[in-house]
Amino acid sequence: MNTTPMPATAAVPGHASAAYGLLGLPLAFVALPVYVHLPNLYAQQYGVTLAALGAVLLLSRSIDAVVDPWLGRWGDRLYSHSWQAVWVAAMLLATVVALGFAALFFPPAAALSPTGLLLWVGCALTLSHLAYSGLGILHQAWAARQGGGGLAQSRWVAWREGFALVGVLLASALPALWGWGATTALLVVMLALGLFTWQKTAQKAAASRVLATSSHDTTSLWQPWRHAGFRRLLMVFMLNGLASAVPATLVLFFVQDRLQAPKAMEPLFLGLYFAAGALSFPLWLKVIDRIGLLRTWATGMTLSVLAFVSVVTLGAGDTTGFLVVCALSGMALGADLTVPGALLNQLIDRCGERGRTDGAFMGWWNLATKLNLALAAGLSLPLLGLWGYAPGQQDADAVLALGLAYGLLPCLLKLLAGLALYAGLMRRPDLILMPAEAANPSA
Repeated sequence: MNTTPMPATAAVPGHASAAYGLLGLPLAFVALPVYVHLPNLYAQQYGVTLAALGAVLLLSRSIDAVVDPWLGRWGDRLYSHSWQAVWVAAMLLATVVALGFAALFFPPAAALSPTGLLLWVGCALTLSHLAYSGLGILHQAWAARQGGGGLAQSRWVAWREGFALVGVLLASALPALWGWGATTALLVVMLALGLFTWQKTAQKAAASRVLATSSHDTTSLWQPWRHAGFRRLLMVFMLNGLASAVPATLVLFFVQDRLQAPKAMEPLFLGLYFAAGALSFPLWLKVIDRIGLLRTWATGMTLSVLAFVSVVTLGAGDTTGFLVVCALSGMALGADLTVPGALLNQLIDRCGERGRTDGAFMGWWNLATKLNLALAAGLSLPLLGLWGYAPGQQDADAVLALGLAYGLLPCLLKLLAGLALYAGLMRRPDLILMPAEAANPSA
């Protein structure tokens, strides 16, 4: 059994990180934009009730989330076999992603009963997200296997998440500008291009280093939970992620019924938020280099709360104020997307699991992400319905409930995440960081 830790990877050129990260762009088409557009599309255009839609989304995303750890274990076995096995699986999964996405946004609504339409949504969403999860886990695990320390891992993650934000930006704006047909076509093209550039990057990497693992080391599904650092990091990640998932689910309802903004402004709000996040990555990399990963994450959380707390004061016509909120909270998003993934990869190194059970870590990590999104949609939408809010309703009580759910709840969750970060990780950096970085976490 090969249990010898692999050497850290030397610094890689920026173009290699960019080539690896490009696949993050098309993957973003089936991540956050689905959560933003799908509830609004089916409620407004097809007349699906919020309570029924929320229940279907919760069930579908929960199934998807539960499967993720097994997908991670499967990914570890693929990597232990060969890069060719990983590559074939990635191509098949990308094909299913494209087909599932097309089914979601081009349902045969005229031929389906309301119950049939809900069943179609549930099946198409589950199919596309299972494939998305498998492909995403393979992609994330490859970067984790490169090692290289906190800053090097931050670069891999920053390029991947930066391209993902560009993908989110395009997928948020293109449906309104070009329609879902052009958006789906772009997804297919970018999936092919992202797979091609990732393959080229992998071919240039040392195959013996990336794949030096024994099949006996890749079978422990529960290995990540044996490490206290993983349990603490996951708690912070889930609280912080839920704080972001709730407003992502409700943003279009907030814009339409609380702000009563023109429909043409919707792509502007979403675009500014994601563009600010993408443009902030170089800044956050400099901050990481200066004060370390943990303090950078705390800084991002603080910025998010300061930006978002004013949302509850906004009312009809306050579009300028909301643009400022979108820009500042988008900058905070850059830290949320860069730091947690880099910390997870550092943790894998710290535990001596790089090249062995990377996929298992990624699988549980993705499960937490899906649970956050499932809870955000499955709880906030039905609750708003119970409180008397429905799409298009703009009376005082309804928009008050919408404003509190969209603005105040995320701030409270962010504060809880910051408290968990301080108590669980900043006071015990040795549980998650490599010894040199733990000894001087602000270096």
